[in-house]
Order: sequence, then C-alpha cells, then structure tokens
Amino acid sequence: MPVSCKRILIIGGGFSGMAAAIELRKRGAAIDVVEIDPGWRTYGAGITLGAPTLRALDTLGVLDEFLQHGYASDETELLSSAGHPIARLPTPRLARSDVPGAGAIMRPVLARILAQVTLRSGAEVRLGVTFKTIAQTDAGVDVTFSDGTRGTYDLVVGADGLYSKTRSILYPAAPAPRYTGQCVWRAVLPRPPEVSKAIMWLGAKVKAGVNPVSREEMYLFVTEDRPSNDRVDPADFLKLLKALIVPFTAPVMQMVRESLNEASQIVYRPLEALLLPRPWSQGRVALIGDAAHATTPHLASGACIGIEDAIVLAQELERCDSITDGLAAFEARRWERCRMVVENSVRLGEIEISGGSPEEHGQIMHQSMTALAAPI
Repeated sequence: MPVSCKRILIIGGGFSGMAAAIELRKRGAAIDVVEIDPGWRTYGAGITLGAPTLRALDTLGVLDEFLQHGYASDETELLSSAGHPIARLPTPRLARSDVPGAGAIMRPVLARILAQVTLRSGAEVRLGVTFKTIAQTDAGVDVTFSDGTRGTYDLVVGADGLYSKTRSILYPAAPAPRYTGQCVWRAVLPRPPEVSKAIMWLGAKVKAGVNPVSREEMYLFVTEDRPSNDRVDPADFLKLLKALIVPFTAPVMQMVRESLNEASQIVYRPLEALLLPRPWSQGRVALIGDAAHATTPHLASGACIGIEDAIVLAQELERCDSITDGLAAFEARRWERCRMVVENSVRLGEIEISGGSPEEHGQIMHQSMTALAAPI
C-alpha cells in the first residue's frame, strides 16, 4: 500500500463494502466501515452466483463457507413453460476444479458470512452511522459523522449502493438510476429432490426459474414486464405471484405455485440500472459496486462485479506508488468489464420486453459469459 494510504473509510456495509474491508485489511490498512442500518441487515431471498462470483469468493477466502451454507451445481437447464427441454447451459469451473461452476445462497446468509470475516479481519465497523460531510485537503479527507464524531482518512471508498449518497456528493449532476421496464419476483420454498441445479422455464412473456440455495431450500425467481414503476402493495404479493405462474404447466412450476404461501418470503423488486460515466473517483474519494455501476440480474453478475471491484481496488493500491495512480489503475481495469455487464444486461431485458431476436439474445449471453470467465 502507498505510505499515504494507511487509513481508509468505507461507506456502506454491503457485499462490495465488506469485500473491500477484507481485502484492504489483508494489505495492512486500518479500516473503518460505517453502515447506516443499525441491524446490518441484508434484504432479499436467494442470489444466483456464477463461476466468476465463486472465483471472487475464493479470493476473499469465503468460498468454503459458501459451500457449507449455500449450494453449488453444474449446468443450467432451460425448459419451455410446459417443461420440454430447450437447452443445457454449461457452467465452467473457474473457482477450483473441485467446485461446481454455479451456485446460489440466501442473501442474508452470504451477508452474514462476509460480516463475520470482516469483523475477524480487524476492520472497525460502526452501525447506525453514516457521514454528514466530506472535505478533502492536501493531507487527507476530513469526515464528520451522523453520531457527532469526526475522522481524517487517506482514502474514502463509497460503497453505499444504487442510491449512493457518496455519489451525489461527488457528482451532483450524475444520472439517476433508470427503471428498465421489468421487475423480478423472488420467494423461498422447500427444495424437492428433482431440483438439483438451476432450472429456467421460458414463457411467452414471463421467465421463471428455481435454484437451490441449500440442501433443504430453493428460491424462485420470476421476471415480469411492467411498463411503469408503480408501487405494488405487499398485501397483493402472493396473489400476483401465483397468477404469474399459472401459464407454466410444467409439473415443478405447478408444485411451486401450490406451495407458495404467506411464509414464502416473497420479494418484489423493480429492475433499475446505472452506469456512472468515468471518472469514478475524485481526489481521495472513490466509488465501487452499485454506487458506480448497478445492473439488472440478467447475467447474474451484479454482486460479482461489485466484489471484483473490491479485489481490484486493493490490488492496485498495493501495486501503485500513490493513491492517484492506484485509483486510475483500478478504474482502467474495471471500466470495460462493468460497462459490458450493465449494458448487456439492460439489452437482454429490452429484447425480452420487445420479443426481439432470440439469436441476438443468445449471442449476447455467450459473449458476456466468455468475457466474465476471463481473469479480472
């Protein structure tokens, strides 16, 4: 690490922020993490992790814990809404030869694993706290916090998500997150023996799938087109989700529909995307993860590129002689990969909404997965 980068503040305790804390602590930096949620909670059902994400978890040192608490498998099976085979998508083993090429886990479980490793790393985590002001000087970054305390840091990392307060301070004219015209429904259900890998059913306008998140559970995801981002009453979640599954006559999907109930942890999320133009840093303040590039789940790579950001940031700060050079090198390595994920994911959604070319859809998927398999 540069001599001038020994004390670092990370704003946000999500996946990207925790990964940054873990990797920067490995390199000897003193790390403060502030997380606005006093409960350090992560909302949501399951999360699908491709081989590049598993590779990133291995770099963090948490892959074995993921395998213990989540679920890993090879291949993704594509079926028609009636259950007829369409294709089997290979999932190359990138993390380790003994680890399957894909997996899934409950989001709160993955967050708990990362939180435990963050604390064990020696990072100082303050919950229910965020920043009030950030002022850069020649000597560092002076920060005042919502609990009345102050601190001076060599570097501040904004990892505070899609609606990043850090981004709004750095770049007041930055584009706002954009609704893409689709939403995703998720729920958690018992896993039957026949669901041993990710399975997707392709309907005329609705796409559905299941993925095991443990030996006992699986999560359901259903993608729906919605022209406007109107609020959906949680009281209607169960009824609306069940209605979306009616056209899927495949036996597993009908079993899923019958199994859904008020305890299924149904989550509804409008799909939004953001790609912040370069630069992603200003002086000694940098953005990573969703604060710089938020994507839709079409490539199952949002968490992946956020965690990769943290790994690359730590690597470049360790390699370079100054913070300025380290941030420039970080951005140069990350821009094209993150741009590709965001723009290709949005394009896949556009094709689905418009009923566009299946050939283009398949080509984008293939090109994207090939690029993601490349080393970071």
